[in-house]
Amino acid sequence: MDKEYWIKQAKNALIFVRWCVFAVIIGVVVGAAATAFHHALAWAGAMQQAHDWLLYLLPGAGVFIAFWYRKADMPLERGTNFILTSVRENHPVRLRLAPSIFITSVLTHLCGGSAGREGAALQLGGAISGNIGHWMRLDDRDSRTITMCGMAAGFAALFGTPLAASVFAMEVISVGVMYYAALFPCVLASVIAHQLAIRLGGETTAFTLSGVPREVDAVLLLRLVAFGVVCAVLSAVVCIVFHRIGHAFKHYLPNQYLCIAVGGAAVAVLSLLLGTRDYNGAGMQVIERAVAGEASWAACFIKLVLTAITIGVGYKGGEIVPVLFIGATFGAAYGGFFGLASSFAAGLGMVGVFCGVTNSPLTSILLAYELFGGDRLALFALVIAVSYMLSGYYGLYSEQKILYSKMRPQFIDRKTK
Repeated sequence: MDKEYWIKQAKNALIFVRWCVFAVIIGVVVGAAATAFHHALAWAGAMQQAHDWLLYLLPGAGVFIAFWYRKADMPLERGTNFILTSVRENHPVRLRLAPSIFITSVLTHLCGGSAGREGAALQLGGAISGNIGHWMRLDDRDSRTITMCGMAAGFAALFGTPLAASVFAMEVISVGVMYYAALFPCVLASVIAHQLAIRLGGETTAFTLSGVPREVDAVLLLRLVAFGVVCAVLSAVVCIVFHRIGHAFKHYLPNQYLCIAVGGAAVAVLSLLLGTRDYNGAGMQVIERAVAGEASWAACFIKLVLTAITIGVGYKGGEIVPVLFIGATFGAAYGGFFGLASSFAAGLGMVGVFCGVTNSPLTSILLAYELFGGDRLALFALVIAVSYMLSGYYGLYSEQKILYSKMRPQFIDRKTK
């Protein structure tokens, strides 16, 4: 028995060393690619802000994006859903997805589309790492793990939250079941990618909240539960609007080129009517103002509609930062109705709505810790838990599976709505 035990331990040690090597490779390669993506998006955002006329090119940019994806023989609308499917069912991810999502996301931001960046980073990292796994001739199980490493590394390098990125890659695919075997390589790849990004001029995203309660009592807990309920409702509304607007455009404009051109024109016209560029691009500057306690009553709804059109018709980017925008501006504008300070409510709204639309409560708690420093983390966790439980089975990603009921320990195995 002793001999068998030591043989088994030796095999485990070899597996550990093997994943150390794989995680380092993924962290460096994906981290470098995601950092380049970060700088390209920063350049595109700065150009868009400096040259208003670029907004008029948005419909033409959309036609180019549709043409690019058709020539690359990739479905325009799959995006992050394809990465989720590739992990769960071990579908191959074409390497061409990486340059495609890089170029078309930068073009979307350059011309003023209302889109984020983390969804694109998941695709970028997943495509690169999936192909590295294929070149290394990994089996089905290891291929899934290395794809998750790439997802985590891309998210960490771009947004600067390695803990949340690591868990998100494992949690978002099949809600209720986490791929714990991927925890070590995902964490290592994320930390390496994040540190590399910092050294290459990347950023760590963090905010300072004001008005965080010092005393916790029954009244505050009731207010937080009520705010969590509203975050759950808003999360469901976000998912419904995202899906229905996209479906409506594609139903009435079945021609792919016409659909994306009309959608781009709609975003451009609405932006001109609003008279501001706050809703073009990811909107990090608006999130910063919301965390400072400043937000208009309509900001969250305007961002929701513009992002739903942009992503729904086929422009590239991501949904995560727009979701944080929606949650932050909602909290800043309406937190006072719940007796909460605007800045504190903005932080609660960010992670509460993020949890509701991604069905990722553990990621959301870690995100709150990394974004806001962990002060009164249990209060954020309470809002997150309520939002998760009551947001129903809606989700941003139609290929995400809910394996266990949110209400009871019951296996259900269904896709999000």
